[in-house]
Amino acid sequence: MNKILKDQFMIDQLSDNQKETITSINSYINESIKGNQHAVAVIQGAAGTGKSVVLMNLVTKYMTDKRYKTALVVNHPELFKAYQDLAHDIPGMKEKDILRPTALINRAQKNNWKYDVIFVDEAHLLYSKPEPYAHYRGENQLTDLMNLAKIVVVVYDFAQVFQSKMYWSQDLLRQTVGSHPYRQFDMDFQYRMVASSEQVQWMDDLTAQKPLMPFPRNSDFDFKVFSTAGDLYEEVKAKNREVGLSRVVATSGFPRIDGRHNVEMDTFSLPWDEWDPQRTHWAKRESSITQVGTIYTLQGFDLNYVGMIIGPSFGYDDKTDSMTILPEKYSHKEIFKKRKDIKFTSKEYQDFIANVLNVLIKRGKYGMYLTAYDDQLRQRLVDLYQNEC
Repeated sequence: MNKILKDQFMIDQLSDNQKETITSINSYINESIKGNQHAVAVIQGAAGTGKSVVLMNLVTKYMTDKRYKTALVVNHPELFKAYQDLAHDIPGMKEKDILRPTALINRAQKNNWKYDVIFVDEAHLLYSKPEPYAHYRGENQLTDLMNLAKIVVVVYDFAQVFQSKMYWSQDLLRQTVGSHPYRQFDMDFQYRMVASSEQVQWMDDLTAQKPLMPFPRNSDFDFKVFSTAGDLYEEVKAKNREVGLSRVVATSGFPRIDGRHNVEMDTFSLPWDEWDPQRTHWAKRESSITQVGTIYTLQGFDLNYVGMIIGPSFGYDDKTDSMTILPEKYSHKEIFKKRKDIKFTSKEYQDFIANVLNVLIKRGKYGMYLTAYDDQLRQRLVDLYQNEC
């Protein structure tokens, strides 16, 4: 089995918390399979809490057992590739049973297929409205999946919602589940990063536009702030040569310069990540060290070190001493598409943008290197960092 994927999804030593969660979900799945009420099991937790590890343990158990009709769906192209790769190395697991949700729904409805269990990773990426451009004409993908299975096991992180067409909240989830049997399994321990709980809280406070504070120095997590993106890139390249899986990422909003759709800042100029039909996912490709990653290539994946460039849609307010979100400078317009059934507030649109940054800064297991496009924000972050060193 590919070592990178195994280390992320198939770890040998589960924690007591993970074992207890798996045992509880197993009991609920078995109970639900015996009935016929279209139950839902929700695995909920923040980025890095080991949700995918728990899910893959369950997936391996049920999708290799011929007694059950099962499927695994994920609405993320890079993660979809990773799960297909894993299927090749798990005896009894079939690649054809791993699908994007629209493909599974359309095929199952056409052929009248029914399932015992459908597993959904990154369920916060399910469409909660029709999306004809993506060939989905239903009203809500979770509703459709529930109608196809005795139990749907979904992984949710509401802090990873960043588009109106994939909008989810606790209220909308419960409304969608309705009167169906439902059980939630919470995961709140940080497994991805070696960072302390105080350091993770610092990241959350940054994206929540709270007053800036020095980064806590109470773990082995490597944190540095750079005054130039060029210097940050050199550090990331050095880490990539040393331990691999180190990449530069950025948020949206960088202006086009002479027609180039690049991330350009001081001496740094690299293209955004590119969709590539090849099987190897972006995070694992060595060539991606010469590109800038986004939410679309890195959500759900671990890096060893992440170099985070905070884009132009984030500024600084010296009155509140906090990072601010500037929606008018956010260039990825999918975030702002309107819906007939929900009217989003300005604060909710800001939350979508904050969630993108929050997910990206938590990609690195062992360290995060930081800079910002906005001059005032970058200088404030540099000052705080230099004062604490």
